[in-house]
Amino acid sequence: MARKCQITGKKPLVGNNVSHANNKSKRRQMPNLQRKRIYVEEIDQWVRVRLSVKALKAVTRKGLMPYLREKGLTLEDIR
Repeated sequence: MARKCQITGKKPLVGNNVSHANNKSKRRQMPNLQRKRIYVEEIDQWVRVRLSVKALKAVTRKGLMPYLREKGLTLEDIR
């Protein structure tokens, strides 16, 4: 499974560690992904999703289905 948020599409960023002597080495900044079970009242079921904490906060505030509609996604897109 890719390290990518199923809703926002966040994925790892690539950059450099830069030392005091200006030596550069590659590094990756990973998104803060969490696996969660979210209850969807519209279909009366639990859904397992892997999403970033930013998306999880928005889903907690608005609800999963309204947030998906806002992003232009359906429930089938994240399953």
